[in-house]
Amino acid sequence: MLSKNQTLTLTCESLGADLEGICHHEGQAIFVVGALPGETFTAKVVQVRAQYAFALMTDLLTPSPDRRKPICPVYAKCGGCSGQHMTYDATLAAKHKQTVDCLTRIGGLSLAQADVPPVLGAAAPLRYRNKASLPVGGTAAAPLLGFYQRRSHSIVPITDCPVSMGPLPQVITAVKGWMQTFAVTPYDESTHKGILRHVIVRTARSGQVMVLLVATTATLPHTDELIQSLTGTVPGFCSLHVSENRQHHNVILGKTCTALFGEDVILETMLGLTFEISPLSFFQVNPAQTEHLYQTALDFAKLSPMDVVVDAYAGAGTIALCMARQCKQVIGLEIVPQAVESARRNAERNRITNVQFINEAVEKALPALIHDGLRPDVVVLDPPRKGVEPQVIHALLAALPKRIVYVSCHVPTQARDVAMLVSGGYHVCAIQPVDMFCYASGVENVLCLERA
Repeated sequence: MLSKNQTLTLTCESLGADLEGICHHEGQAIFVVGALPGETFTAKVVQVRAQYAFALMTDLLTPSPDRRKPICPVYAKCGGCSGQHMTYDATLAAKHKQTVDCLTRIGGLSLAQADVPPVLGAAAPLRYRNKASLPVGGTAAAPLLGFYQRRSHSIVPITDCPVSMGPLPQVITAVKGWMQTFAVTPYDESTHKGILRHVIVRTARSGQVMVLLVATTATLPHTDELIQSLTGTVPGFCSLHVSENRQHHNVILGKTCTALFGEDVILETMLGLTFEISPLSFFQVNPAQTEHLYQTALDFAKLSPMDVVVDAYAGAGTIALCMARQCKQVIGLEIVPQAVESARRNAERNRITNVQFINEAVEKALPALIHDGLRPDVVVLDPPRKGVEPQVIHALLAALPKRIVYVSCHVPTQARDVAMLVSGGYHVCAIQPVDMFCYASGVENVLCLERA
């Protein structure tokens, strides 16, 4: 029986979902952050639970050829990335194995490793993220901006981030200077006092930069001076907003947003279309890989000019508008009203008229549309991590579209849903994992099902 503070010699066998090392001792699984398959090391047990334990590596005895020096100086503490201690190819191999394991174990699919194509990696796995959400801590005199430490809410201060695009260092310097000069207090999670909670920086590949301040009040002191500082030091700065969030929880954004300066949105171009990025909207964080993701979904859909498509969980309409150019009609379903507004504006901006966006939950809208006689030829599913609701599966099996393209950011729930669709008469005809989160855990997977 393992005990806390026990020292063990372990050999890493594989990597888990967060790219942590998985070892075994006397039949019990032990998770070790930073361990790579094949490595032998000593480790100290730090937490013991009924079925597994956590340990920290203390001395690396036989390093893996995949081990490399992390690019980021605060990687050992920061919780943003989990794969910088290995080669990029090693992260892709681990994500490929995770995809196959989920689809076979959870989805019940009969797949070998070779049946799933290699993960589509990024040509440039650094400086790819178009969004950085920085929690704020410290004091007004000595503010901290950075990322949370692994498994905690202690802030690891940063001056830059090697996976973030845009002028992040200049934004951090400007905001910290403004806080110090005008005594803008950071929010304290333990006392619920203070003003500034998060600073969110969004960057388009064109160079446009939007800064969003999340605060406990809708008005902030001396914002004109902050705007002046950002304008003078941040290349591409064109937009400043504040989102009020007074809630005592860990949700970052408030429900509303007020423009303080400049543009309401910034613009990103993908697959020949232009999309707006608004302060509170969801937008994929890796635009270069998103183009590959969407092109894969388009290829799998095999659209014809007379096809009717339903894009479930449509967001700001990115997939729907890409598909609308190749079919008769697209109906987008989305519960978030701000996203639907963005989707409609994106349609107007790109002069696409054969698309309709419905502001309603997918689990309500899709069954109602099917009940009323809609029979889509192709359905695209791009749900949040929790996957698809049972009502949606039932509606799909009632409508029997000829093809279902399922885009997922969480393969375990995708595999669960695919198992239900397969049991309802569909078969998997194509799979392609895509690396959207370079040097971090998680993989996007595009999967196509056709009627058997």
